[in-house]
Amino acid sequence: MDLLAARPLADRAITFDLAPRIGAEAAARVGAAHARLAELLEAGALPGARELSRAFCSITLHYDPLEGRQADLVARVRAALEKTDPAAPVAGRLWRLPCCYEGEDLDDLSERLGMKREKLAERHSATEHRVYAIGFLPGLPFMGELPEGFSVPRRETPRTRVPQGAVAIANGLTVIYPFESPGGWHIVGRCPVPLFDAARAAPALLEAGDRVRFDPVDHDRFEEIAADLAAGRIEAARYAEDTS
Repeated sequence: MDLLAARPLADRAITFDLAPRIGAEAAARVGAAHARLAELLEAGALPGARELSRAFCSITLHYDPLEGRQADLVARVRAALEKTDPAAPVAGRLWRLPCCYEGEDLDDLSERLGMKREKLAERHSATEHRVYAIGFLPGLPFMGELPEGFSVPRRETPRTRVPQGAVAIANGLTVIYPFESPGGWHIVGRCPVPLFDAARAAPALLEAGDRVRFDPVDHDRFEEIAADLAAGRIEAARYAEDTS
């Protein structure tokens, strides 16, 4: 695997650029590289290294400069990636998340995309969405890619309040808002499963590399699931179909 660049972040981190643009190919490269570097980190083969964080097209390695030299780490990472297959499959969980397709932007999107609301929801739910990165808010997944013909820019005027669990699209991607927050994406539905819980061992439900399929539910079923989750009668982990 070719390394596009190694960029120092002061004296405690290095960002390794792996792809020129966001997309499925970039996600595969980042996933394969992250898996390899995580193995080296666990084995103690990256002196001074403390943590890895991944983004759409890059990986950042955080390290202690008193225990490891930046130049040595760059050399070790470069050598490891040269022997890494960028298309190597990386295991990720498959989630089947319920979604009530009653988003307030469905009518506008239906007109802009030239398809009925029902067809829009059907095509969106039939797509397997790969989690490319987690960011903006704790636990918020950026997922791609949308079906052909779904490309729309962000809203010209962002909303000051987007509800927790809103499923929204823009720029070829899908997100789920883990909390109520401002946001400029087009809302197509809402998911009742909480994506972030500080009380969980792993607070963020989804991780980069996971896959998501949305199971359409009506409003009443959405409310039932939300109530069961809030009362602890069911757990969010039940929606992980494949944990391999």
